[in-house]
Amino acid sequence: MPVSLYLWVKAIHVIAVIAWMAAMLYLPRLYVYHAMETDQTVMDRFQVMERRLLRAIMNPAMIVSLLAGLAMIGMNPALLKMPWFHVKLTMLVGMFACHGIYSAARKKLIANPHYKSDKYFRILNEVPTLLMIIIVIMVIVRPF
Repeated sequence: MPVSLYLWVKAIHVIAVIAWMAAMLYLPRLYVYHAMETDQTVMDRFQVMERRLLRAIMNPAMIVSLLAGLAMIGMNPALLKMPWFHVKLTMLVGMFACHGIYSAARKKLIANPHYKSDKYFRILNEVPTLLMIIIVIMVIVRPF
């Protein structure tokens, strides 16, 4: 395996993860403001912002993150034998679940802008942060 290719794939992975996480942290914040809003014109504006963020940044960044991550596993299958990597993958399942919940929430907010409270979305906003902290610790510190 050419080391330089692996490092390029890793760089792409990190860039895509940063974009994905930025969107994962911003989208639920938009939902907070959307859920608090009563003016239809403003709610329509939130819907446009949410759709663009999800479709133009969050979904593509997740796909590139996943593909680059799978490529790195293919180039270095020994990762699958490392306990820290299993913890990372478990947290990643949680991140995918959050992504799905956020995507579904956008559709539900269109149908009913107040189906959940702003407090619900504030709490939901913290989940990817906690998952990200664990993932970063696993990847950088590799505690086991």
